[in-house]
Amino acid sequence: MRLWVGVTDNGWFDFLSRADPDEVNFWQPGGRAPFVNLEVGAPFLFKLKRPNNHIAGGGTFVKFSKLPLSLAWEVFKTKNGAGSREDFEAMIRRLLPNSNARDPEIGCTVLTAPFFWRREHWIADPMGWSGNIVRGRYYDTATEDGANLWASVQERIEGLSLSALPDKLFDPGARYGEPTLTRPRLGQGAFRVVVTDAYRRRCAITGESTLPVLEAAHIKPFAKSGTNEVSNGMLLRSDFHKLFDAGLVTVTPDLRVEVSPQIKEQWFNGRPYYRLQGRTLLNVPQNSIDRPSRDFLTWHNENCFQW
Repeated sequence: MRLWVGVTDNGWFDFLSRADPDEVNFWQPGGRAPFVNLEVGAPFLFKLKRPNNHIAGGGTFVKFSKLPLSLAWEVFKTKNGAGSREDFEAMIRRLLPNSNARDPEIGCTVLTAPFFWRREHWIADPMGWSGNIVRGRYYDTATEDGANLWASVQERIEGLSLSALPDKLFDPGARYGEPTLTRPRLGQGAFRVVVTDAYRRRCAITGESTLPVLEAAHIKPFAKSGTNEVSNGMLLRSDFHKLFDAGLVTVTPDLRVEVSPQIKEQWFNGRPYYRLQGRTLLNVPQNSIDRPSRDFLTWHNENCFQW
């Protein structure tokens, strides 16, 4: 199993360690990922900068995506490691001193189930770490360096009984064998990023690609035991998201758009929406496992839509 040790800003770590979030955005200015082909579910550890220079926590890797600063704040808010949008932007601007972009793009590494150790549990000087590493490096548990580091991580996780690790980052039965990755449990921010990218940043119904007006809609609401799986989501233009949640638009299990007659009956309008009546979704994820679930769509048809 490969894991990533990323160099972490001390202020970012300190802020989030006090907040105890369920997910975090480990962001980088400029929009470029420091790693390549990190597997979903891989451990991602936090290596603090000077003067600390210790591994002090970590999380489970979900997704890397490039987002405008404004959208990164809208999606993750204080889970970006700052108390306000102004503080967040100031942190980024300090690292992009020559950027005149009004809304600069940043790299967003989405991590779920983050954990933050107390200082006495930090890991000092992992084998194979070089002082000239600026952004991070891979470790592989098939090598001595990686196996020793992972054993140190597991000792701390097991010893502290960290309830903040619902996914455990690994198969807990694999302590003495090869660790295995598990599918991470998505938080609300991760859900939005993963759905946005699964739909290639285009509305499922209209094909609209103006990112600020696109929203990740739950088919079965989270508040009604819906999940944060991509198959329970669709990327919709904001007006269609509102209509979908209100039951004035639905999508049938065979991926056709249905528009409720209630729009016309209540507001004597809706002509732009009725033009889409009966049409097949214009845009769906390329990966079949990410496409809208028939079961969730049936639930929405039967429980939400105003026929």
